[in-house]
Amino acid sequence: MPNTYLGIDYGTKRMGLAWADELLISLPIGAIPGLNCEGCWDGLASEIEKRQITEIVVGYPIHMDGTKGKRAQEVDAFIENLQARFGLPVHRVDERLTSATARETVGGKFSAKGADQSGKVDATAACLILGDFLNQ
Repeated sequence: MPNTYLGIDYGTKRMGLAWADELLISLPIGAIPGLNCEGCWDGLASEIEKRQITEIVVGYPIHMDGTKGKRAQEVDAFIENLQARFGLPVHRVDERLTSATARETVGGKFSAKGADQSGKVDATAACLILGDFLNQ
């Protein structure tokens, strides 16, 4: 069975998702409620089942100076929960500047607020994170 990947741009309000199959082309697939919202785990379970995910890739927040902060600890806890719930390998990918790049990609500075609210920026960030993993 070929590998299929789910890329996640972690968030407490909303999580961006991306997907790739054996062709190793990362595609944004949307956003789901974030960790602090109802439906987060159900949304993840649904995507994992629907797309027959074999590996998960999560954006890992590292400061520009290379240090880890409080947000990295949150993501570590989230990853532990992912592994416990789904039993799949989870990979961390440095996500520095992915949100800024995603905002520029989605619509530049003029429409970024609307794109943020729709989840397009989150999904695009997840796509960039997954793409970085697949290109390693």
